[in-house]
Amino acid sequence: APNSDTYVVFGEAKIEDLSAQAQASAAQQFTQAAATEGGKDEAAGESGAKIEEADDDDGEVDETGVEPKDIELVMSQVQCSRAKAVKALKAKNNDIVEAIMTLSSS
Repeated sequence: APNSDTYVVFGEAKIEDLSAQAQASAAQQFTQAAATEGGKDEAAGESGAKIEEADDDDGEVDETGVEPKDIELVMSQVQCSRAKAVKALKAKNNDIVEAIMTLSSS
């Protein structure tokens, strides 16, 4: 029909998960900010060291009360074991950003 609008779109159709993307970028910004601070907050550094020491066993960890997707996000951002991610999340009351900052500063 001559009066209808017809569009041709070239390329691949992609679906973006904006909430996960925003969460990951926020976590990335905080890890970069923590790295540039250079350890101004010594108390956070000490608690990070305590978490690090407790994680040497990497055995079975009780994941009760921690979201699996949160654990995966922390693991992917910090490149740590599942046990370390779970312990950091529990220590920070399931605050993903705080857990990532703690693990990345230690």
